[in-house]
Amino acid sequence: MLDKNGIAKRIAKEVQDGYYVNLGIGIPTLVANFVRDDIEVEFQSENGVLGMGPFPFEGEEDADIINAGKQTITTLPGASFFDSATSFSMIRGKHVDLTILGAMEVAENGDIANWKIPGKMVKGMGGAMDLVASAENIIVAMMHTNKRGQSKLLKSCSLPLTGVGCVKKVVTNLAVMDVKDGAFHLLERAPGVSVEDIQNATEGTLIVEGEIPEMIL
Repeated sequence: MLDKNGIAKRIAKEVQDGYYVNLGIGIPTLVANFVRDDIEVEFQSENGVLGMGPFPFEGEEDADIINAGKQTITTLPGASFFDSATSFSMIRGKHVDLTILGAMEVAENGDIANWKIPGKMVKGMGGAMDLVASAENIIVAMMHTNKRGQSKLLKSCSLPLTGVGCVKKVVTNLAVMDVKDGAFHLLERAPGVSVEDIQNATEGTLIVEGEIPEMIL
């Protein structure tokens, strides 16, 4: 079973040379720490940063340099800062190759709910609505079940939707799955996790074909 860093490390393998990548709040922000050194990747934050690097070491933080989640970040040589209008022009204009988001629920048809729990105060959907509407390659980083042990990979989302039919892949603490043809297709299982464990933790339709390999991190 993976922890949050393990999920981020596995997703980092999906990042390719030359990609422009948007990292959502939560687990996705950790992905920048694990990208291979031999490729060039531009990480974009919707608050107006292009060229984010790993998180700073303790004591080296600059409170003026933050990501969309208000976490302090580092920037790489050549990084740029710009206003929100420019940032969202980049997102809406489909200039981001890969979007990595967290989620509270994902449905078997690719729907995602990641912005609101009914009854809890939130300021709004924020940039997530633009990201899921514009991105063609969306990977979700999340825990497979909630704190009560209930599946977060569902037949249909129960929470208010952020986007419809947009998720392409999900990486959880248990598995890697493609989302296509109205089902979750199991690709890899986390170390020490059996196919049966994943089936028991998945409410939505799970397709298992052949021998499922263990993740290589």
